[in-house]
Amino acid sequence: MSERPYVLLSCAMSADGYIDDASPERLRLSSAADWDRVDAVRAGCDAILVGAGTIRADDPRLLIRSARRRELRAGRGQPPDLTKVTLTWSGDLDPGARFFTTGESPKLVYAPSATAARLTSTLDGVAEVIDAGDPFALEAMLGDLTGRGVRRLMVEGGGGLHTLFLTSGVVDELQLVVAPFFIGDPSAPRFVRSGVFPQSPDRPMRLAEVTRIGDLALLRYLVGGSRG
Repeated sequence: MSERPYVLLSCAMSADGYIDDASPERLRLSSAADWDRVDAVRAGCDAILVGAGTIRADDPRLLIRSARRRELRAGRGQPPDLTKVTLTWSGDLDPGARFFTTGESPKLVYAPSATAARLTSTLDGVAEVIDAGDPFALEAMLGDLTGRGVRRLMVEGGGGLHTLFLTSGVVDELQLVVAPFFIGDPSAPRFVRSGVFPQSPDRPMRLAEVTRIGDLALLRYLVGGSRG
């Protein structure tokens, strides 16, 4: 598919591939220096996408933190913050979540036809709900984002969303931060779930960059067919 944004998938995980532990508190896998790097990556994108499960579990704001980066975006004629995007199958979203209540840029919610019809009234005034087909079509969502001027999309999880994008072959770049410890709990969420991935031993990703961030390692991969 040619008419879609450049898709950058960003994730931090433990050395054994977990993105959280099973405790009620959110596990810190990153560091202040890495968060600043992520902020810089966000500032170079047009939209940021997380799954509905991430909104429910983490209540993220998904804003650009640096005032200087916000000013630079404004100087380029861009809005200070990214367009926020989520997708949901169930429609279980709280209109009071910080995803909806923070930032001045548009908030877009993509859902299958039946869910979109129910969700429109729930999110009236806080987000635009877009029908992405029945069944849900990732290609339709990406095409709609292109039509809205989104050229560069940052995907920040969770695991179900990572799996969907990777198995669908629509990821151009993967930025994977590895933390120097293990979780070892099979009940904890992992970076990806089971699936058939085109990024296989016969079609590996290309390692474009390795960066040390304190005791963290940033691995930047270009996925097959990347458009740079």
